[in-house]
Amino acid sequence: MGIVIALLSGALMSIQGVMNTEVTKQSSIWTAAGFVQLSAFLLCGIMWFFSGRQPIGALWQVEPKYMLLGGVLGALITYTVIRSMDSLGPAQAALLIVVSQIIVAYGVELFGLLGVEKAEFEWKKLLGAGIAIAGIIIFKK
Repeated sequence: MGIVIALLSGALMSIQGVMNTEVTKQSSIWTAAGFVQLSAFLLCGIMWFFSGRQPIGALWQVEPKYMLLGGVLGALITYTVIRSMDSLGPAQAALLIVVSQIIVAYGVELFGLLGVEKAEFEWKKLLGAGIAIAGIIIFKK
């Protein structure tokens, strides 16, 4: 099930990036990004209302507090996806975004950052990242 959800997530990110880029062309980058965040907030509120309503106050118990900056990163992600898709096109931008995600995620695991359990170094993962980078070069040409 995790694989299906991950594939769905990637597909939704690509479609959202294209949609946000088109909205930006007809408005502005921060108007589009703000609308994306606002509509996401509204959907989260609706889903919270229908799915058990855990206490919102629990957010203030989260430690370390910098973990609460996910929304800030979300706004920056929206901005960078729109800009990259506008300048590179959806396919190339998505490819670079995914490879960046793989490399950063492996670094987070490798060094045990952000509360993630530290993983052992594996050459095959480094080789996989290298192959992904080679894929970008092949795709570009």
